[in-house]
Amino acid sequence: MLLKYGRLKKIHIKLLIVVFILILYVLVYLKLFNNDISGFNLPLKFENEFEAILGPYEAKIIEKLGNNGEPAYLWGDEALEGEKALKKFALNTILSDRMPLDRKLKDPRNTKCKDFQYDTKLKATVIIIFYNELLSVILRTIWSVILQSPEQNLQEIILVDDSSTDENLKGLLDYYITTRLKDKKVKIIHLKNRLGLIRARLQGARLATGDVMIFLDAHCEATKGWIEPLLARIEEEKSAVLVPIIDVIEANTLAYSTNGDTTYQVGGFSWSGHFTWINIQDEADKKKLTPVKSPTMAGGLFAIDRKFFWNIGSYDEQMDGWGGENLEMSFRIWQCGGRLETVPCSRVGHIFRDFHPYTFPNNKDTHGINTARLAHVWMDDYKRFFFMYQPGLENNPVVGDLTHRKQLRSKLRCKSFKWYLENIYPEKFVPDENVYAYGQVKTPFELCLDDLQLPEDKIGPLGLYNCHPYTAMSQFFSLSSKGELRKENVCAEVFSSKMVQLTECHGHKRDQYWVFHKNGTIYHPTSKKCLSSENIDIGKGVVVDKCKNTVYQKWTFTNINATAYN
Repeated sequence: MLLKYGRLKKIHIKLLIVVFILILYVLVYLKLFNNDISGFNLPLKFENEFEAILGPYEAKIIEKLGNNGEPAYLWGDEALEGEKALKKFALNTILSDRMPLDRKLKDPRNTKCKDFQYDTKLKATVIIIFYNELLSVILRTIWSVILQSPEQNLQEIILVDDSSTDENLKGLLDYYITTRLKDKKVKIIHLKNRLGLIRARLQGARLATGDVMIFLDAHCEATKGWIEPLLARIEEEKSAVLVPIIDVIEANTLAYSTNGDTTYQVGGFSWSGHFTWINIQDEADKKKLTPVKSPTMAGGLFAIDRKFFWNIGSYDEQMDGWGGENLEMSFRIWQCGGRLETVPCSRVGHIFRDFHPYTFPNNKDTHGINTARLAHVWMDDYKRFFFMYQPGLENNPVVGDLTHRKQLRSKLRCKSFKWYLENIYPEKFVPDENVYAYGQVKTPFELCLDDLQLPEDKIGPLGLYNCHPYTAMSQFFSLSSKGELRKENVCAEVFSSKMVQLTECHGHKRDQYWVFHKNGTIYHPTSKKCLSSENIDIGKGVVVDKCKNTVYQKWTFTNINATAYN
């Protein structure tokens, strides 16, 4: 019995050893593919497999292709493959894979930026989120940050893989970091489930140890001197949140394009809840190279003091996927005591695609839902304009619980949205304030002026359509204090002596000036004609015609101020 028991005990010990080895192997595997692997030794099997892939890949890279940010081209079959990839992925992936990962770029800054001396002691954590991004694009982003950032100012680069399905972004990327970027302060985590941009960024932010966090998209290229002015400004003002000038990397040729070293824009927004570019607000700031006020930010690229990020509320964690988070943060920064600025001497290239090559989780309108959340929390009564675009979200439970964010606003003692408009974005057109008339513009036949679903950045006819029984932004027009018959950013203008187009408001009173008479006519003094619906089919554009005082030239606004008539 003792012998049998002793043998049994030995068998148990052997089994325990085998189980322990298996557990250790599993832990190693999980470490490799689900967490930071910086400095971790890969098993020889993986090393051989990954090296067999990377070796030939690196051998196909064409030296100096796209050097100095010049447009690059391939020939023959690869050129045809690149054209197909451009249509499928909105990016010439073949060209990207042939281009050096550490390609050189020209210094795109204004030459006077070189006169600034920065002696900041702050260190930055650069956080890069990706989902099924092309491997070479990610690596080019990483290399640009490493090569263009002084070592003493770069604490670490944190990559967050938002549960990519592309196998190259798992073991192969980790192996590249371990072997080619050894001792380069690059860390990577792989999320087990897709969280979306907002929550993935929060995962990266929780791991950050630098004084400043800089968020970048995974398809960027940093340029010379990009990081120093960001850190120096935050060292000077902890509550300043900064964005670089964002230059364009062309999706087809990967050319680095700029509008020159002196021309740039700052951020605005539309009442539909989208980010827009606007001209620098103050004339004096157009000649400055020091940071300039920006009402909003695009959201993909910005720098923020790490402690301030958390103190001011980080991100709204109940926002899902992508969209709206940039405006939410912009409004919150300004309303709650911070500043948002564009830094002219910091420039970063960004690949702009014509379409998203990947899907979003759950196929939800995350942009609309997220923007509804920010509208309820930060925009006060001005949220009425957003919900004209999205009426179905105004009282929809899909927007989620807002209690915590409203408590945050109260705790931080944040200012009103009216304060934001008056002090930060005073030129923003408010459709029902400081105007002569606004609302639906009707004919006696229950037809209304309509933008005919004109996209925000397009020009098109001022149309005629059946009046909606509810307030819809497509039929919401204003007669501004300048005499403009306008929507948010487009004004009615006469073309070819008769046709009326909605085109960008430019402030030239002669071309976009209208007068509303007591007899109900809308008169265009320059052409000496009246707005007319005569012989206009539904869904077509209205015209101006000789003033005849006919029923077809009678219009009524839903709301009229006493000073509207002339």
